[in-house]
Amino acid sequence: MNRFGLGARPGEAIPARPKAWLVDQFASYQPRPAALAEAPTSAAVAADLAEYQDQRRAMRQQGIAAPDPTAAPAMAGGAAKPADAGADDAMKQARRFARREARDDYGALVGARTIAALTGPAPFVERMVHFWANHFAVSADKLTVVGLAGTLEMEAIRPHVLGHFADMLNAVERHPAMLLYLDQAVSVGPDSPLGQRVTQRAAQNGMTRKVGLNENLAREILELHTLGVRTGYTQADVTEFARAMTGWTVAGIGRGPGARAAGTAGGQPGDFVFAPAIHEPGARTIMGRTYPAGGEAQAQAVLTDVAIHPATATHIATKLTRHFAGDTPPPAMVDRISAAFLASKGDLPTIYRAIIESPEAWVETPVKFKNPWEWTISSLRALGTTQVKPLVMVGLMNQLGQPVWKPGQPVGYDDIAGSWAGPDALLRRVEAAERFATRAEGTIDARTLAPQLFPASVSAATAQSLARAESPGQALALLLVAPEMMRR
Repeated sequence: MNRFGLGARPGEAIPARPKAWLVDQFASYQPRPAALAEAPTSAAVAADLAEYQDQRRAMRQQGIAAPDPTAAPAMAGGAAKPADAGADDAMKQARRFARREARDDYGALVGARTIAALTGPAPFVERMVHFWANHFAVSADKLTVVGLAGTLEMEAIRPHVLGHFADMLNAVERHPAMLLYLDQAVSVGPDSPLGQRVTQRAAQNGMTRKVGLNENLAREILELHTLGVRTGYTQADVTEFARAMTGWTVAGIGRGPGARAAGTAGGQPGDFVFAPAIHEPGARTIMGRTYPAGGEAQAQAVLTDVAIHPATATHIATKLTRHFAGDTPPPAMVDRISAAFLASKGDLPTIYRAIIESPEAWVETPVKFKNPWEWTISSLRALGTTQVKPLVMVGLMNQLGQPVWKPGQPVGYDDIAGSWAGPDALLRRVEAAERFATRAEGTIDARTLAPQLFPASVSAATAQSLARAESPGQALALLLVAPEMMRR
């Protein structure tokens, strides 16, 4: 319940057959539970973004310097003074849009994720959703991604968490959050039809201008999402893959002349679209294999190959082993999961069964220090909480140092104790535990709750601390920051 799930709940029956209890969750998992029924979708978020882009374009046509939405606008204290009233209005509009995205879309999705974690019937599978969302990390630091970061998890991770790795990989790389976060949406092949027109038009005007090939997504697919670093691919492979991926972009967000020329102005905002006008023509050679010209299918073929590559199996197996068996992954467990990955061609339930059957994951001593999200969810579950206010959860995760979907980098959040066990981080958990205990208003007896959460494993030191507490509230706060609650 603690190592594989998200923490025990008071009064919850201890599984008589733990391994079967975990496997049975595959059938009870809900890809779109009631908690997500009203959550924002990519289509809705992208439609708002498209409208904002239209407003920015109208301002530019009026000679007003509208803020660029590819980065969150500067807030008070760091912003330069606007040059005129028009620019001031544009900045205010950008800030209003940013606040609305953070409140209505990002906040609502954080709340939905939390409720699903607190109430869902399959906590092990929910943990895997969180694992994969961090593996395929985007960061809601860009204004274009604030409302879409959560929809990536809801639309590309949750539906495929019990499918094949290749299907999840494809869904992620085609999702607007990933395409916008890593700038794939603006990657243009220099020799594409549009690229050639831009170059020729510049030459006619006595200028030198080339459109830009962006390698960000291609690099992160190879380095983070599939093969892993130092696994045989070269910089030339990254560049060739980036050329193959040109044309993979997002529909309907930009509607100006550039988007019309690229062929992306129409369609449902936020939908994946392949735009031939910006695709780099020609065959590609990547990691020794030649991929013939074929438009969208060219990059798709590369994805299909790397999804089941032995290096991908090892990379994924290492991360999963670290997640369940300790910061230093036991080699035997890595080999076992990697073999399951390769034999099943990335079938995720088969891989999960290999984790469950690994003895290294069942040692009695806790092997992982919980990150702030894990600690918060397990604490709320321990208190019997089933509802939270979305913006309260947003603020709490900000305070604890792990804002949801905001790792600040494509590699995601670290999965080792050294990143989360510092003195300041622990102090923040103590403060949060005290607030949780205060809200409980003395209605929870920590001395009774402790053995329910950790049967036969409450240490003598923890039992003594709870017994000596001056009040029920203090006892509950102590339980929430006890070693048993901090580790899994």
